[in-house]
Amino acid sequence: MAISALAQALIVHPLFRGLKPLQITEIVRRAGRIIYKPGSIIVREGDAADASVIIIEGDAAWASSQAMIAEADSVPPGSLLGEMAMLIETTYSTTVVARGTVRALRISREDIHDIMMEDAGIADHFLRCISGRLSLVLQELKGVDQAIESSISHLPRTSRLADDVAPVSIH
Repeated sequence: MAISALAQALIVHPLFRGLKPLQITEIVRRAGRIIYKPGSIIVREGDAADASVIIIEGDAAWASSQAMIAEADSVPPGSLLGEMAMLIETTYSTTVVARGTVRALRISREDIHDIMMEDAGIADHFLRCISGRLSLVLQELKGVDQAIESSISHLPRTSRLADDVAPVSIH
């Protein structure tokens, strides 16, 4: 498959959106091109993750067991699996299995780190993207905290959980 076609899969993903065409091309050039045969595990929940995988084409599914693959939700082309694995040490949080032949790009942490060392603009781009996402998560958590506080503020003091718990002394 041509680099330009592979680059299209990255350009539409929010993590890569905003990178220059030459930066995208370099990431694609260094990414491994993989073909998964039907039944192959693309990523496995709990496994150490050293790469992200972007599904280019084919039929893949989220699955927690072999028996559930036929009924499992499809993973659409363009999906980026293990997104953070190309940046930091982590584990895969889900299992994805190829139901048919799946073509994918594997972006290893080692390769993306090398690319970021060569082009600080890419590192800065990823930092801005992830910082922005963390800010959104923080805002959502603040909203949840405020909702909880307002829902318990109207309760009488005697029914609040914190008041019902006896202090514990440690000797």
